[in-house]
Amino acid sequence: MDREAHSIYLQHAAKLVQEGRDYTDDLKALVDTVVSEGASDLHCTVGYHPTMRVEGALIPLTQFEKLTPEDTAGLARALLNDAQMRFFFAQEEIDFSYTAAEQVRFRGNAAFERGNIAISLRLINNLIRSLEELRLPPILEEFTKHKQGFFLVVGPVGQGKTTTLAAMLQIINEQRTEKIVTIEDPIEYLFTPKKSMIIQREARVDTKDFHHALRAALRQDVNVIMVGEMRAMETIASGVTAAETGHLVYSTLHTNNAAQTIDRIIDSFPAGQQDQIRVQLASSLTGIFSQRLVPSIAGGRVPAYELLINTKAVANLIRERRTHEINTVIETGVEEGMISLNHSLAELVRRGEVAVEQAFVVSTEPKELERLL
Repeated sequence: MDREAHSIYLQHAAKLVQEGRDYTDDLKALVDTVVSEGASDLHCTVGYHPTMRVEGALIPLTQFEKLTPEDTAGLARALLNDAQMRFFFAQEEIDFSYTAAEQVRFRGNAAFERGNIAISLRLINNLIRSLEELRLPPILEEFTKHKQGFFLVVGPVGQGKTTTLAAMLQIINEQRTEKIVTIEDPIEYLFTPKKSMIIQREARVDTKDFHHALRAALRQDVNVIMVGEMRAMETIASGVTAAETGHLVYSTLHTNNAAQTIDRIIDSFPAGQQDQIRVQLASSLTGIFSQRLVPSIAGGRVPAYELLINTKAVANLIRERRTHEINTVIETGVEEGMISLNHSLAELVRRGEVAVEQAFVVSTEPKELERLL
């Protein structure tokens, strides 16, 4: 599409937003349906019925008409304030949070699709659940007791990474008198301070971006920093530096396992800086937790996971560019508390919670899983 045509369709979309009717009631009806049906997500795209995701499956809401360009533009107007709308049209996409009148919260994204507005909303559970309620391994609590270090929760989109970090931060909030700063885009879980002081900052609302907020946190007498996502080299560098200088840093990455995570971090830096980041990461990393939500035989989803603990042996592998050996270290590191994804999946199969076929779909090393089963 040439620049002139691109400008025309943006102007058309802006006109729909400005001149359309009020969609507040329509949005409320959709929110009420998502909540009552136990859905995790809502998708609003022109030409389709509003569609929700329930236990991983997409279900069209046929009681609502198929959406028109006017409909999605009106829903965007109901979801975004004026400043957010200006940002949206400037950048052509936006992440945001939305709180309904019933205090139901969503993480949202709006983007352009063939000249029309498309919206996705993810329901955020206001209740911060414990590790036990989430069926996550108790050893994760050990990573809340550190005074400094770098801990990552990784996995594909929609696998509960933020929920896991919220549970870990809540443990600190309940047990220690610390100053905690969260930096998110947008803010998801809202924390009620208990023993800790909690400052929650949202990108583009309270700060320019992750990198600037992280750099500022180093001057704010902070003990614990949670960064919603390590998106860029500058953010990763600031996070590792913060971990080295006496802060406990938590974050997420969209990677599949621990070894891939370490390679992704290092590869995000120019060649001339990679040796330095290897040394920094080897000394500051405390662990990497990779998780998947796997369809259960009984319905719903259950977590399967991998845990890498940064022992001296692991630190040496990172420094010596031998990350390809990390999977083997995890497999043999059970006594040190490490957990392999295949062992986690095999245990779910043995307990009758996950079908064998589904376990093989999730496994990154199916031959090893076959041996375990």
